Amino acid sequence: MASPLKLLVVEDDEGLQSQLRWFFEDYEVLKAKDRANALAMVRRHMPPLVLLDLGLPPDAANASEGLTALSEILSASPTSRVIVVTGNDERENALRAVGVGAYDFYEKPVNLETLRLIVDRAANLYQLEEENRELTLRTDSPLAGVITADPQMIKVCRMVDKVAPSNATVLLLGDSGTGKELLARALHDLSPRVDKRFVAINCAAIPENLLESELFGYEKGAFTGAGSQTIGKIEHAHEGTLFLDEIGDLPQSLQAKLLRFLQERTVERLGGRREIPVDIRVICATNQDLQQQIRDGAFREDLYYRISEISIRIPPLRERHGDSTLLAHAFLHRFAREQGKPRKGFTPEALTAIESHDWPGNAREMENVIRRAVIMADGCRIGADDLGLDAAEASEEHMLLREARNHAEYQAVVRAMGRADGNIAKAADMLGVTRPTLYSLLDKYALR
Repeated sequence: MASPLKLLVVEDDEGLQSQLRWFFEDYEVLKAKDRANALAMVRRHMPPLVLLDLGLPPDAANASEGLTALSEILSASPTSRVIVVTGNDERENALRAVGVGAYDFYEKPVNLETLRLIVDRAANLYQLEEENRELTLRTDSPLAGVITADPQMIKVCRMVDKVAPSNATVLLLGDSGTGKELLARALHDLSPRVDKRFVAINCAAIPENLLESELFGYEKGAFTGAGSQTIGKIEHAHEGTLFLDEIGDLPQSLQAKLLRFLQERTVERLGGRREIPVDIRVICATNQDLQQQIRDGAFREDLYYRISEISIRIPPLRERHGDSTLLAHAFLHRFAREQGKPRKGFTPEALTAIESHDWPGNAREMENVIRRAVIMADGCRIGADDLGLDAAEASEEHMLLREARNHAEYQAVVRAMGRADGNIAKAADMLGVTRPTLYSLLDKYALR
């Protein structure tokens, strides 16, 4: 049997406290009589529901103490549903509280039956959102940390899952910000080398004259300033995984040396004579067109075939149907919790702007946009203006009637799932269908 939800009653009137505790006997009622006590209880218990009297001591005749308590409670526990209780003729304070993030308000004198309806409705909504958060965490993607409902991206995740246990060299191809390092780490975490080191190096971020020593290491006295023997990243990753990011920027002078290592699995430090065997799994990534670089003579063809035993292309966010809003919700939950901001969701205009934007910087761009919006937004819901995005007009497509119907149905389903943040009941309601019908549609388009 599920344990009762916690309900924190913040009220300085002990008689009303006792009455509320008796009336809400099917909840686990916690009590606090002032702001400091309430905040301590919130941090300790994280109650889903809070009944907060705005008239708290030491300034019970004013709402300032209660409004401050409301802000602090929502900062400490953004998912709590706070219902504020005000005196007569204090509607302005109640509206201010809702603007800060309160779920609802109720005026004294308290009518327990009416208050019961408000609290029960808040409890039901909290439980639905909690289920939604769990669904978001238990994404259908086979990889932890990857949030997607797009068939292309799910296929990528399954490829990673299959390839990870092998020792094959993997080449990850995709635009900047698509999550190449995230998938590289997944390849390591799902491999037998998970308990060993994951060593990453960005080939574009290190000057050419330092990159060789960074990769292969050097002996004492190999060059001016080489005061001691130093192992390189390749040796450091022994028995683990080496991730070479932006491999397309590797200087030609080092491509031959890396090819030799991949063939022989031995390294020679700069200034050294001894060949050192190294056992590592190599994963490479690039956002460049290596085939074109080969044609231009900028990248060795034999090295390309060595690093691409298995190639995995990661689709950009603009090609991942429904994922833009799904990711946006995930970032919003994360940053609201990190920043202690009571952000409850997006306005319909904001969701339209998110869906319309091309996201040239992919998930990294979205991460920055949502973080900024969470910090800067004035209200509880993120609006289109907070995002700073321009909605683009969708281009028209001409197709056969049956194709058009299927395309429209597919787009409607993925869009609703994204807007509903993966919540089946909410998405079905948006589409005007029953949950069993939506499950059938998800199966039809391989979205489950």
